[in-house]
Amino acid sequence: MFSPTSRYYDIETAKYVAVDGREFVYLRRRFLPDARKMIVLTEHPVTEGDRLDNITAQHLGDPEQFWRVCDANEAMRPEELTSEVGRRLNISLPQ
Repeated sequence: MFSPTSRYYDIETAKYVAVDGREFVYLRRRFLPDARKMIVLTEHPVTEGDRLDNITAQHLGDPEQFWRVCDANEAMRPEELTSEVGRRLNISLPQ
């Protein structure tokens, strides 16, 4: 259902059967991994105009891997990661 690089790749699906018999397949909840247990590859100091997709393209070779930086920095809203110039972002291996 999802590509191997997706944050949802290993998430199980479940099925809900409505009273009228219709079936709905959905993804189970994804829990954020413990960032303290991740292996940090490097840090990225946020500069004016930084974008998370460009940061992940630079460090991980794929702009769609922004979710890995979110996980490593315990961010629920990706835009918060680049809103503060000077902040140091952890770039880590996937858990």
